Amino acid sequence: MPALLAAALVFICAACVLVLEILAGRLLAPYVGISLETYTAIIGVVLAGIAAGSWLGGKLADRVNPRRIIGPTVALGGLLALFTVPIVRALGDSTSSDGAGRILTVWLTVAGFFLPALVLSAVHPMVVKLQLRDLDRTGGTVGRLSGIATFGAIVGTFVTGYLLVATIPTRTIVYAVGFFLIAVGIALTLWLSRKETVVVLVIAVLGIAGASVAAKQVSPCDVESAYFCIHVEQDPANANGRTLWLDDLRHSYVDLEDPTFLQFGYIRSFADVLDVAFPDHRAIDALHIGGGGFTMPRYLRAEYPGSKSTVLEIDQAVLDINRDELGLHTGSDIKVDIGDARIGIRDRPDHSADLVISDAFGSLSVPWHLTTTEFIHEVQRVMRDDGVYVLNIIDYPPLRFVRAELRTLQQHFKHVGAIAPSGMFDGSDGGNVVLFASNREFDDAQLRELSTANGNVVVTGDALDRLIGNAPVITDDDAPIDQWLSEDGS
Repeated sequence: MPALLAAALVFICAACVLVLEILAGRLLAPYVGISLETYTAIIGVVLAGIAAGSWLGGKLADRVNPRRIIGPTVALGGLLALFTVPIVRALGDSTSSDGAGRILTVWLTVAGFFLPALVLSAVHPMVVKLQLRDLDRTGGTVGRLSGIATFGAIVGTFVTGYLLVATIPTRTIVYAVGFFLIAVGIALTLWLSRKETVVVLVIAVLGIAGASVAAKQVSPCDVESAYFCIHVEQDPANANGRTLWLDDLRHSYVDLEDPTFLQFGYIRSFADVLDVAFPDHRAIDALHIGGGGFTMPRYLRAEYPGSKSTVLEIDQAVLDINRDELGLHTGSDIKVDIGDARIGIRDRPDHSADLVISDAFGSLSVPWHLTTTEFIHEVQRVMRDDGVYVLNIIDYPPLRFVRAELRTLQQHFKHVGAIAPSGMFDGSDGGNVVLFASNREFDDAQLRELSTANGNVVVTGDALDRLIGNAPVITDDDAPIDQWLSEDGS
């Protein structure tokens, strides 16, 4: 095999493995969400496939003439790539994503991506075998091809993450990779060993069949962005009701005709805190961490006339779908800055907000860098002296995240509390908890009255200290949010 072709082949196969690895996050997101543990499963499974493929490919190259098997191997890798879409969707649709946990995440990743990584990684040692004409140059040959393969992996990573995912639907990218590899496999077989032509043609037919099956599957996404699989669902009980799904999380509910209708319990807790903090319903300046369905900016517009909201939303597609399908009208009273909130908050003026509301999620977890004492320091800088910080988080017994976040808030604010159904605090249930913090005193009695009417309890003062116990402060150096959430046993 000519050196140039050998280099191109290991480059292509390594690049395609990393393209599939990056796309795995988007394919898995509607079923298990996106978290550190999702990416851990993807990286671990793909690395296992690469290791197994390198080993098995080398063993096979020593037993069979690589000229005979390289073409079919590349084509088989393409076939397996094509089947990632129907496999993940079929298994994901048949399994509940509620509290998906590590087992489901790893299982879906193995089912969809282990074999493509294994087969494509087996090509590298086969190519090395064909290039080893002189034992005195073994090190140089192996090193050169390994370096080229690594460079291909780097190119595949950057091109996919920075270009392809932002411009082309995931399924289209997967199909392109699969059919491209099958075409390369056919060409190599015709050139190196025509005896296996029937084999690669069978693989090609199977690939077309697999793509046809995948094409008939309905995508769970209305819009697939660089960050989320976005879906809007109409409420069958309310013609004006819309539920916004981001990946596997039912994120927001919007009534197109009534912005004061708050369906989710934690959103009603937000409103309870506002009623106590701003009883005259005066105009307030609010900063929102995360847009979602823009429920609270709409609510402030209706209930606190003259209020101005600035929303830090990471995904332009979320804003677009709110405008196109959820009736959002932005203007001087609702402004949206697109970008990561940890970066965007740096540009907010000191003492510019009466209210900061945090409702940002990646699957069930608040992005870790929006939970730390360093981020809360930025929130405190932006808030006015009597401002209020309210945030929504999800946790499960033993509530390690809730307790640690409360401890972290206590490092910055004089008055801190939590609102949730009673089952959350006695260790019998998990779900949403609303935390609030301020340097002003709250009318706890009034907040308890409002919360009780909504079926919640309020924890402050000594009871809060007992709840927090010896929980640590969350810092940029230590924020194991995803791992804490996994301790519910899922």
